[in-house]
Amino acid sequence: MARDQVDMTPIETRKELVAWLEAGSKPKSQFRIGTEHEKFVFTVEGHRPVPYQGRPSIQALLEGMQYLLGWEPIVEDGNVIGLFDVTGGGAISLEPGGQFELSGAPVDNVHQTAGELFAHLAQVREVAAPLGIGFLGLGMTPRWSRADVPVMPKGRYRIMTAYMPKVGKYGLDMMYRTCTVQTNHDFSSEADMVRKMRIALALQPVATALFANSPFTEGKPNGLLSFRSEIWRDTDNARSGMLPWAFESGMGFERWVDYALDVPMYFVKRDEEYIDVAGSSFRDFFEGKNPHLPGERPTLSDWANHLSTIFPEVRLKRYLEMRGADGGPWGRLPALPAFWVGLLYDDVSLDAAWDLVKHWTAQERQALRDDVPRFGFKARIKDRYLFEIAKECLVLARSGLRRRARVDHDGHDETRHLEPLDRIIDCGRTPAEELLDKYKGPWRGSVEPAYGEYAF
Repeated sequence: MARDQVDMTPIETRKELVAWLEAGSKPKSQFRIGTEHEKFVFTVEGHRPVPYQGRPSIQALLEGMQYLLGWEPIVEDGNVIGLFDVTGGGAISLEPGGQFELSGAPVDNVHQTAGELFAHLAQVREVAAPLGIGFLGLGMTPRWSRADVPVMPKGRYRIMTAYMPKVGKYGLDMMYRTCTVQTNHDFSSEADMVRKMRIALALQPVATALFANSPFTEGKPNGLLSFRSEIWRDTDNARSGMLPWAFESGMGFERWVDYALDVPMYFVKRDEEYIDVAGSSFRDFFEGKNPHLPGERPTLSDWANHLSTIFPEVRLKRYLEMRGADGGPWGRLPALPAFWVGLLYDDVSLDAAWDLVKHWTAQERQALRDDVPRFGFKARIKDRYLFEIAKECLVLARSGLRRRARVDHDGHDETRHLEPLDRIIDCGRTPAEELLDKYKGPWRGSVEPAYGEYAF
């Protein structure tokens, strides 16, 4: 999340929590796309992590970007921890281990999100090159141990770092050693939100396989294709997963509110202070029973911030976030929004996608999600390999994008952004399998060449 929300309107009733989500509904003509991507920051010499302060530093990178772009700095305890574009709505933020994130502005089409992405990469390279800094497009750091990774000076991350080991095996790895690409999509009504959420949850393993790109840990193959996805299976199950209840009758904004009320909180922010309330429920806070803030009731800011700390495979805020994909090289990043826009923003493809998944049971969906980090396209659901389903989804996405008919200045429609996924399907292997072949072949058992070949 780029920055913590600031709306100190007190919440009086549960209906206001529901209304806050429902306010995200918009007519189809106003649907937008937002893409977020993270990348590892490393020293060109030695391929080491970059600390917040020093030479080179994340601080210098952010200050250089501020000078170049003229964006507003986001400051905490005197440290610049991000930048915000007050006109366009985009932002740059830091993940816990210094991963550099672009939270893209909401745009009309995939051409625009690709243009925004490539402009951002050109800008960060311009600032980073004199500092001796590079950026790496993988789903997990291929070499660094957890102890190698620096900690960014953000209050919310201090609280999360203390809490994560209490609730799962991999929470700190998620925070400090992974990168993702996410795409955000709109809905027109509660029914449209529910339909899209169900399809997106069921098909999230397809995106995980198509973008699987994290087969190395501390310099060696880790036995998985997406270790980043595996990490989420044992990070904090109270706030992650496949949400089987979303497929039950009665699913809607109210059901999400009831779920979120019981998800343990991390923090409450008051002015510049983060108050550690980790493990307590928002429901107790809502009822004035938080032991750290006795008698105090939450604000809309508290609600928005809490929703940003829930991490299922698809997340509802005032839009739907697709959370299944590993970070990757720049040429593949626009393919993720293209894939989901083609499936979700065209009614014919949306209907066909629902027909594809509607007969899957909760147990079958969960088993597919559990298997995909290790087996990729070879994971199965019912009597089908995931590869067949991915191929079918790509056909639906392409048809949906063609019908949308959003063309760029050269007259190309958005299907051009699916080309990296076409190549993956044509060769029948996930990106991680390609990485492993390089490791066993031309890289001669070393991950170091990744810092060249997969650098932005």
